[in-house]
Amino acid sequence: MNIEKQDNTAYILDTLIEKSVVKQETYLVTLENFFTLKKVIKYLIDNYAKQLKNESQKIALDFTDNGIFEAKMQVAGDLIIFNMHSNIFTFDEKHWIWNHDYVKNNELNGYFGVINVYNFLADSFKYNRLGDYGFLIARIFINREGYYFLEGNANFGSFNEDFGKNKIDISRMREMIQSIITYSLEVDLVVPPMENIQIATVEQMMDKMNMSKVETGKPLGFKSSAK
Repeated sequence: MNIEKQDNTAYILDTLIEKSVVKQETYLVTLENFFTLKKVIKYLIDNYAKQLKNESQKIALDFTDNGIFEAKMQVAGDLIIFNMHSNIFTFDEKHWIWNHDYVKNNELNGYFGVINVYNFLADSFKYNRLGDYGFLIARIFINREGYYFLEGNANFGSFNEDFGKNKIDISRMREMIQSIITYSLEVDLVVPPMENIQIATVEQMMDKMNMSKVETGKPLGFKSSAK
């Protein structure tokens, strides 16, 4: 057998083993932190509910664990969904991550698990309004060593300074969740332009009358604040 082919085979096998191990480690660390994140969310919701129990008007506060990869948090009229992706990702060569000394020293630190955070209107799910839309408002990236950064609205930018210095923990999770809640609550529902809703079919109107299916969504935008 050709020596070059033997060498290529060895390289391929070594790379497969190395990357498989790194991705598996990253997945397990992300999953462990996602379990912790769900506990922190539940703690915050329960705590808010206790503090508001004497309010005359009932405010919807709820946490739902939807299995391994998803959790939902309702805060008044907002539904915030946390979804962990089952795959591990890296970034294109132009991403700022590759200029970071921590990743320069070991490129395998540039593999991440990701937790996506979406904001929907709670009524969209309550009334089964399939035409409503939500927005991706944040992404939490965690590597095999537990170092993390967050992409999202500019209000979340301070978390990126921790990358390569501080590992994600309960305190930082709590701070992130509170920032996400604050941002979601600050963005109010906006009436769509008149020209967008001037024409409706009989079927659409019957659906709206029967199920309150008025297409709605909050004007949330995703703007990366990553450095």
